[in-house]
Amino acid sequence: MPESRRRNAIIKVRVLVTIDTKPRRPSWLKAPAPVGENYRELKDLVRRLRLHTVCESAACPNVGECWNHRTATFMILGNYCTRRCGFCAVQKGAPLAVDQDEPRRVAEACETLGLKYAVITSVNRDDQPDGGASIFAATIRAIRERIPACQVEVLVPDFQGSREAMAIVMDAAPDVLNHNIETVPRLYKQVRAGARFERSLDMLAYAHRLRPDIPTKSGLMAGLGETNEEVIEALRALRAHHVSIATIGQYLRPTPEHLPVLRYAAPEEFASYREAGLAMGFAHVESGPLVRSSYHAAEAAGA
Repeated sequence: MPESRRRNAIIKVRVLVTIDTKPRRPSWLKAPAPVGENYRELKDLVRRLRLHTVCESAACPNVGECWNHRTATFMILGNYCTRRCGFCAVQKGAPLAVDQDEPRRVAEACETLGLKYAVITSVNRDDQPDGGASIFAATIRAIRERIPACQVEVLVPDFQGSREAMAIVMDAAPDVLNHNIETVPRLYKQVRAGARFERSLDMLAYAHRLRPDIPTKSGLMAGLGETNEEVIEALRALRAHHVSIATIGQYLRPTPEHLPVLRYAAPEEFASYREAGLAMGFAHVESGPLVRSSYHAAEAAGA
């Protein structure tokens, strides 16, 4: 064989080996397909009331399971985020005008679904002076007015560190205050553009200081390049800042434009995180491959 052809053959083999070494999605990492009568009814309701859900916008793998159990996480303040986090499937771009009627429509959806536990989140709204905190508060109050027995969990952004914004939310007395750290400190620049680990911890601690009777909650993802030791240290940091509920799940790449999955953590690894978290004093740790922030949220809060 001529020397030039031999070099080309070697190059082709090397390329194939590189592709083959990428982590493959395990066979046990499967979620129910989004089908069924309840799923279709909820989808129609969301469209009719002109609402958004993080289930759809963030491409959550549990949308089939949750919607068929008539549970959903409503996403307020529009469908465009002002930040560009490397893991998130929510659309990025110029934000929509704040819809002052949105809290009423969210409450109507919760009543129609007969919810006893509602989860409300939002895109980042760094364009707003209060980061959208006033709309969170209005949504909590609208749900309580319409369904007094319904508990409300809010999953808030970091409000760019504004304690005034956090105070607005806590004054509305959510049943659970959730803010995700998402990943370990070393990976923040790649994973959480515009965020800081210490700032997120400070916001969680401040929420607890304002209302020690309201549980605080946070979560992070596995598979972005963190080590087991870093996950444990992140959990310790959350406990040190009075967080009582933690969620840990597998990162799944939404599109080829997002950060790649560097590894798939086995179910046994998630079980070990749960055991470690409970030993640290967390009241509840929801840890598993398909776990997301609001997965089994009512059970985690003891509702």
